[in-house]
Amino acid sequence: MQKQKLLITAAVAALASSLALAQAPAKKPAAPAPTLAPGAAKAAGGDLVSQAQLDLIVKERVAQGQPDTPELREFLRDELTNRELFVRAAKAKGIDRDGDTKTQMLVASESVLIRAYIADVLKSSPVGEDVLKKEYDTIKAGLGDKEFRARHVLVEKKEEAEAIIKQLQAGGNFEAIAKASSKDPGSQENGGDLDWAVPSNFVKPFADALVALEKGKYTPQPVQSPFGFHVIKLEDVREAKAPPYEEVKPQIAQRLQGQVIEKHLLDLRTKAGVK
Repeated sequence: MQKQKLLITAAVAALASSLALAQAPAKKPAAPAPTLAPGAAKAAGGDLVSQAQLDLIVKERVAQGQPDTPELREFLRDELTNRELFVRAAKAKGIDRDGDTKTQMLVASESVLIRAYIADVLKSSPVGEDVLKKEYDTIKAGLGDKEFRARHVLVEKKEEAEAIIKQLQAGGNFEAIAKASSKDPGSQENGGDLDWAVPSNFVKPFADALVALEKGKYTPQPVQSPFGFHVIKLEDVREAKAPPYEEVKPQIAQRLQGQVIEKHLLDLRTKAGVK
């Protein structure tokens, strides 16, 4: 069972990664292999990089938080020059006409187009600040007012859980038993420790049993969930503290934007007659 905090998982994964060039580090970059000395292209045949190309990559870097400096532009110009020389060399050998290569180039170009289209959809259907705050308030309200720190031992069979309860009744150490017997890889090594969490982070049978426990007590009967059978111990309880709105705003925005894209994609599939 995972330890969880108030972080909303993105609903839609990125459909295409940014250009590899745009991801290269701006400071002390590692030279690509094989590489050409900076300026070599200019000496051999003039400037091979258009201003539009350079401005596009600089724009991507600035969007990532890097400052637009002469040093950055010089580095990117050299990298773009090297790329252009590789492209020309590949085309001279006819590699761009190879079947697999042509397919890969098509997929790459489609990914760029899809990314631009999704950006356009989100621009025309923006998720407003009022919607983001409303979603935050809804999530916050659903968390409840208390956090619980628990341990558990997860086993496959009810009989195993009952045997563990008997060990505890005989004075067994919960942490040691969890390390030896629990099937939960996320908490076994920590003696079954699940860290601080709100009940809504757990499946309902587990959450119901947890909130019914007294501090320091463990469940007198095995608790069944889709994962197996649990023996749960409540270590402590405290007032729940949701993270500030600004801290989780990016995750909430990503989630709601994902819902916009999912709905738009469903509309596209319907119009195309795709089930």
